[in-house]
Amino acid sequence: MLSRLNSLALLAGLTALGSICAMAAHAAGDPAIGEKKFYTCVGCHGIDDYKNAYPDYSVPRLRHQNSAYIISALQEYKSGERPHPTMHAQASSLSDEDMQDIAAYLQGAEPVKPSAKTVGSVPTQVAPCTACHGENGLGVEAPMTPKPPVLAGQHVDYLEQALTTYRNGRRKNVVMDGMAQLLKTDEDVKIVAAYFASQPSPLATAKTTSK
Repeated sequence: MLSRLNSLALLAGLTALGSICAMAAHAAGDPAIGEKKFYTCVGCHGIDDYKNAYPDYSVPRLRHQNSAYIISALQEYKSGERPHPTMHAQASSLSDEDMQDIAAYLQGAEPVKPSAKTVGSVPTQVAPCTACHGENGLGVEAPMTPKPPVLAGQHVDYLEQALTTYRNGRRKNVVMDGMAQLLKTDEDVKIVAAYFASQPSPLATAKTTSK
């Protein structure tokens, strides 16, 4: 069983490499300008443990997330691949340059570096995720540009929501659409989300100093 899962994970990793390399050139931006542009996002993403109204789940921690992933997510909200009315409206108002600046601010000076350190044993359900996200949710040392999102230390209910919407097809991604189908039950989703949420992480609520 594990061998099959690992093979599927490797295939997903190779697919991811081909599908996301094109975004690498768009990950640059001005973090100082991005901090100012982020002011419209602070009402949700700048408040500790702020909840999405319906369905009820924590908005994700974004500070120190990979910049290229932030850009990709904003583009998906803008196109409607991620179904969220508020985020669609926000992303639709942003230019490519705006997204790059905001992403540069959120990432900080350096992207998160992968690490082999884990807390607890890796559940079987997590095996398909490790080819891209690593065993602890910090990514892997591989020629993937950009790196997949940091999952370690993310809100557990946000991770559950994301995996669930990939499973039911409401959220679209060429890699995650297939990978989420390997989680056969709601309990599998909860196990994966709880594991990654429990890992040591640099992720934080995005506070700003801009006026």
